[in-house]
Amino acid sequence: MTATAGGAGEGSTESGRVSEVGQAPVVSQPPVVGQAPEVGQAPEVGQAPVVGQVPAVMVYSPSPVLTVTIERQGAVPELHLHAGGQGVWQARMLAGLGIRAVLCTTLGGEVGRVVSALVAAEAFEMRAVTSGGSSGWYVHDRGEDGRREVAGHAGGPLHRHEIDELGSLALTEGLRAGVAVFAGPTEPGLVPPSTYRRLAADLRSNGVRVVADLSGIHLAAALAGGVYLIKVSHDELVAAGRARDGSLPELVAAARALRAEGAGSVVVSRADKPAVALLDGEEVLVEAPRLELADPRGAGDSMTAAVAAMLARGADLADAVRMGAAAGAVTVTRHGLGTAPAAAVAELAKRVKLVSLAEQGLLGYQS
Repeated sequence: MTATAGGAGEGSTESGRVSEVGQAPVVSQPPVVGQAPEVGQAPEVGQAPVVGQVPAVMVYSPSPVLTVTIERQGAVPELHLHAGGQGVWQARMLAGLGIRAVLCTTLGGEVGRVVSALVAAEAFEMRAVTSGGSSGWYVHDRGEDGRREVAGHAGGPLHRHEIDELGSLALTEGLRAGVAVFAGPTEPGLVPPSTYRRLAADLRSNGVRVVADLSGIHLAAALAGGVYLIKVSHDELVAAGRARDGSLPELVAAARALRAEGAGSVVVSRADKPAVALLDGEEVLVEAPRLELADPRGAGDSMTAAVAAMLARGADLADAVRMGAAAGAVTVTRHGLGTAPAAAVAELAKRVKLVSLAEQGLLGYQS
């Protein structure tokens, strides 16, 4: 049996930074799309980065997981160990797009120590609060017939002091970065929804643009605090009762309701169909070129990360969504979440179209 360990997959040579709470951040030097990076400080809150600075994004993700995958594609099985979870995959994608990504999270127990060691091989930075319980984990067995879960544990709920420390950590790094991504917990009961509401409100009132990729009660809480953009999948809207089905009129109505509740803009991903977006009040379809599918997982996380990356670079919302759609499309052509190559994403983004629903008369189209 052969084994690989690291966040970005077998053969990864990326290096990362892990620091304890209270230490000053170390500026990483990930590649910038189309140019060599220059080391600099994160931009001031609310300002676009200037030439020579490395733009930054804070990722708030309370519960990362250790992922263990047994690969049975050949005669000899392989064992892959990775740091995982929504926030990790988003931070990995951000770093791959040349952004100084800072993951704010918690780690606990033996599993947490393994996750910390794996993150050291990543290109993003991590600020971690030590928790009393164990971090989450899962074991998957993947062969030619697909993937099945052998065993798993979401991790223990965070205690009050751990939640407070993580909130202060995320507030500090979010203010430094100017753009923040909110990732959801692995299980709803691990983190109280109010933590998202308070952090969203504090960051928004201080000029930080929050891009939230949430569902259920945590989505509602973040909306109550106010966010710059919500990314949500169509099936999550249906499951939450916010849409009766996945038709365009239902999803547009749900997007309008989300905007009324506190989202500046909304992007609704629809698996292999064009995303529906409400951008500054305009309803559009986000049409990306179709690519051959290798692994359907992780497209939404890459989309969210790429949108935040472009905002951190000072791009307008339309260009940010185009890049997000491209990142999601490239991600599903690969094995390895959050690993879409920056050059491929940038090229595909040139081919993404934003089609006005009103101008095309598509609001009655049931697809």
